[in-house]
Amino acid sequence: MDLLASRSSRMKASEIRELLKLLDQPDIISFAGGIPDPALFPTEAISDAYASVLGGAEAGAALQYQVSEGYLPLRKWLAGQMGKLGVACDEHNIFITSGSQQALDYLGKLFLSPGDTALVTWPTYLGALQAFNAYEPRYDRLTPDGGNMTPAAYHAAAADAGGKVKFAYLVPDFANPTGETLGLRQREAVLDLAGELDIAVIEDAAYRALRYDGEGVAPILAIDCARSGGIENARTLYCGSFSKILSPGMRVGWVCAPRHVVERLVLMKQASDLHSPSINQVAMHRAAEAVFDRQVEKLIGAYRERRDGLLGALEANMPEGVTWSRPDGGMFVWVTLPEGTDATALLARSVKEARVAFVPGNAFFADASGRNTLRLSFTLADKRAVEEGIPRLAALLKG
Repeated sequence: MDLLASRSSRMKASEIRELLKLLDQPDIISFAGGIPDPALFPTEAISDAYASVLGGAEAGAALQYQVSEGYLPLRKWLAGQMGKLGVACDEHNIFITSGSQQALDYLGKLFLSPGDTALVTWPTYLGALQAFNAYEPRYDRLTPDGGNMTPAAYHAAAADAGGKVKFAYLVPDFANPTGETLGLRQREAVLDLAGELDIAVIEDAAYRALRYDGEGVAPILAIDCARSGGIENARTLYCGSFSKILSPGMRVGWVCAPRHVVERLVLMKQASDLHSPSINQVAMHRAAEAVFDRQVEKLIGAYRERRDGLLGALEANMPEGVTWSRPDGGMFVWVTLPEGTDATALLARSVKEARVAFVPGNAFFADASGRNTLRLSFTLADKRAVEEGIPRLAALLKG
């Protein structure tokens, strides 16, 4: 007797999480996991934060239950940070999650009924697809540069599937997996489409702070607030995270949204895990106040050099017909192989023969297409890894 819910059939292991197991093999050169370099973690500041919390008057509160919205001083600090990005808001617009991945799960739960449509880029962040899949949506292609789909066509396709279009999800800054960044006109076009469809926009801003070149573009939420008259009228929900800057292991993320959305998310939190760990929120607040801006600058210096090294190695070694993105920030370079090349098959050969790992690109497509693409992460790619690993990978492609 099959007792499992129908949604369980759509739950699949993350190819990236499985590939991370390869990091335990010392001879593997990995460009797979999109994870920060642990050698760059602000361990002293975080250690001091925990020691200060546990040794001070807040120890009891830090070890106690917390309100579901999250630790108030941290929410106020985040509201201030959003203000610097052009989003005027207060602590009531901030909701703390256990990493931004939990935020995506909650937002999928909030909006999606079985058969509803989520608009996503082709490709998009694999973790978002995993979060949304549990709520049994269909996916349609979001094309910020414009495409053949009109609002009426999106509505009709969704209705034919038995549901409605509910939201557009995208990573506008240094996207995972492509590394691409949307310009102002593209962001405005997404908002225009969302307005015509009357849907939400989920802005995943996990990499926004990691800009190495060029001028920053206003968040979609900031543009939305300027257009609509303020955050309470906005349709954009901004998902942020400390994971890429301070620590992924502390699992502290947040959503910045209109109050009526935050209130719904709080109800979900109460029914799920009550609140994110109190002590991690308190310690994160202290560490962020102490070192956030300085830590961002440190990471920019280190990761820019690694990005440049990877791009240089690709230029020097890759055969004709292979192309790649040139990101202004973030963690990823997106590689397109000649048509007909299967990156999944290439990975099997690469691990066995060259001892080099990457992520096949089809994992990031809602329809599992893009088999001739792959993602390379450069955050752990030191000079030795790049100088040895990329020539080995290129040799496989040439052979």
